[in-house]
Amino acid sequence: MTELQHFVDTPLRGTMSLNVPMRKHTSWRAGGMAERMYRPADLDDLLAFLHGLQPDEPLYAVGLGSNLLVRDGGLRGTVLMLHGTLSALHLEMDGSVYAEAGVPGAKLARFAALHNLQGAEFFAGIPGTLGGMLAMNAGCYGSETWEKVLRVQTVDRRGEVHVRTAADYEIGYRHIALHEASEEWFVAAWLQFSKGDGESARQDIKALLSKRLASQPLNLPNAGSVFRNPQGDHAARLIEQCGLKGKRIGGAKVSEKHANFIVNTGAATAADIEDLINEVQATVEHKTGVKLHPEVRIIGEAA
Repeated sequence: MTELQHFVDTPLRGTMSLNVPMRKHTSWRAGGMAERMYRPADLDDLLAFLHGLQPDEPLYAVGLGSNLLVRDGGLRGTVLMLHGTLSALHLEMDGSVYAEAGVPGAKLARFAALHNLQGAEFFAGIPGTLGGMLAMNAGCYGSETWEKVLRVQTVDRRGEVHVRTAADYEIGYRHIALHEASEEWFVAAWLQFSKGDGESARQDIKALLSKRLASQPLNLPNAGSVFRNPQGDHAARLIEQCGLKGKRIGGAKVSEKHANFIVNTGAATAADIEDLINEVQATVEHKTGVKLHPEVRIIGEAA
C-alpha cells in the first residue's frame, strides 16, 4: 500500500509528497517544511481526497504562494497545491468566464481580452491565482476581484461542494468572510466582464504591466504589498514618511523602490521577514498613530 493510500484510504489520482520545503512554493522564497503536500489531478480528485481525509487534519490551500509567509518551523498537516492543478478556464453559454482556483491572474486577464471582454485587465497586476484573490478580495489600480464575481464554487473539508454568491459573504477591502462560519476553500468562480475591444484590453494589460515593473521591486523575491492601505491614505507613504525605506533585518529589507514591499535580498529567513513586518508596523504606529494591518497571511510554527 502506498503512502497516499495509508493516509486517506481512498483511490486517488493526485500526487502526495512528504517534507516539502515551502520556500520553493512561496514568492518570498523563505519558510519551513510542510509535512505533506497533495497535488490533486483535478477538481474531482480533490473532492475524493477531502472526502477521505481525517477530520482533524490541518489543511492549507496554496496557489502561487504570493501572499503567504510560512514560518521557519514549517506546517503540520497537508498543503493542497492548487496552482497547475485546478486550471480550467472557459467561456460559458451566458458569456461569463468560468475559472478554477489555480488560474493565475495574468492568464485570466489575457483570456478575457482574447475573447473581446473588458474589465479583467487589472487581474494581470495581481501576482497570484484566483483562489487567493477570491479569499482576500484582491485588487489593484481601482478594481477588486469581487466586483466581477457572479457566483463561486467552494468545497468543505468533507469534500462537499457549495455554490455561493456575494450575498453569502461579508465583503470589504482586502477582506471576505462567510456570514455563517464554515471551513471552505474556493475552487472556482463564474466572472462577468463587459463586451469590448480585445486589442484595447491587451494594450491596457501591457501598460499596466509596464507600470508595475517600473514601480515595484520585481527583481527580488517579495509577496506584493505587505500592508493594507489605511482609509484615505497609503501604507507606502506612511512607511516612507517614517524613514523606513532600506530598513533591514537579516536578509529582509524594506524596498527602496516601493516602501510597502519587503524583499528577500537572498538569504532571508521567514523570521527575518516577520520581524521586519512587526518592526515596520510598530514604528509607523508610534510615529503616526496609524496601525497598519498586514495583507499577507502568516502561518506555521516558529523554528
